[in-house]
Amino acid sequence: MSGQAHAFWVTGPGTGAILPEPLAEPRPGEVTVRACWSGISRGTESLVFAGRVPPSEWERMRAPFQAGAFPAPVKYGYASVGLVEAGPAELLGRHVFVLFPHQTRYHVPASAVRVVPDNVPPSRAVLAANLETAVNGIWDAAVQPGDRVTVIGGGTVGCLVTWLAARIPGCEVTLVDVNPARAGIADSLGAAFATPETAIEGADIVIHASGHPAGLALGLRLAGLEARVVEMSWYGDTPVPLALGGAFHARRLSILSSQVGRLPATHQARWDYDRRMQLALRLLQEPALEALITGEDDFDALPAVMARLTAAPGNALCHRIRYSQD
Repeated sequence: MSGQAHAFWVTGPGTGAILPEPLAEPRPGEVTVRACWSGISRGTESLVFAGRVPPSEWERMRAPFQAGAFPAPVKYGYASVGLVEAGPAELLGRHVFVLFPHQTRYHVPASAVRVVPDNVPPSRAVLAANLETAVNGIWDAAVQPGDRVTVIGGGTVGCLVTWLAARIPGCEVTLVDVNPARAGIADSLGAAFATPETAIEGADIVIHASGHPAGLALGLRLAGLEARVVEMSWYGDTPVPLALGGAFHARRLSILSSQVGRLPATHQARWDYDRRMQLALRLLQEPALEALITGEDDFDALPAVMARLTAAPGNALCHRIRYSQD
């Protein structure tokens, strides 16, 4: 299983290339995975592609199998689904999810792969990392039955948070987005839809995932008395001005950050990262989540695709990359 693979590298701010990736023989305990699909985590990967990861976050932002270093050249990504070609007998021929960058073939420790459940289409499993982030956000928000939940930002993570919250009994969930085209997706996920102009104030919980400072400001306006505003966006090097005067103190609002790199304190005694990922993979059996994959391109087109999605994302949610099956 030695030879040569190919990988996508960010070569500079706003530029990328498909480069050869020499493969040595796998080491003991490793498996060889041939990629079938990978997913672009558009928010984070666009910041990486544009060279907008601030120096203070270069180490914290490292992906599990990242190569190179920020700002560039760097091989970055964490949503690969492939077929195990070599390794333990129980994994041979199985589709697996791996937190690996965009690459045609690779070796990883067997402990790093997660088998895709039989009732989950492998092509849909590219959503696993985003769904894991959404699960963590719901835990951080501590959504309870009957809560009025407002999710601001109809990107992939925002839509997944919306879907999870809408499955909690009695919750009234509204997805808020500047793009009216998200209304149909909100409906398919079991939620109402509003634009920033039509959104109703008084939410018990606001979860912000738009990636824009204006969305967080909107969240403070929509939050009810003593409500929680959970911030799931990551802004890179973008300053976030926030007006904390006005009614912020009188309404006793709380702003809480949520980041997938740490389990909430409420879950650390019983959960670990493996259990959380296994949950995300099981949840992907839901057919409605297929609507969150809004485009697909061949691996060779990835440099152009990343440039396009970073400059003008349009209606894109999760963009899937397809690899040759030869």
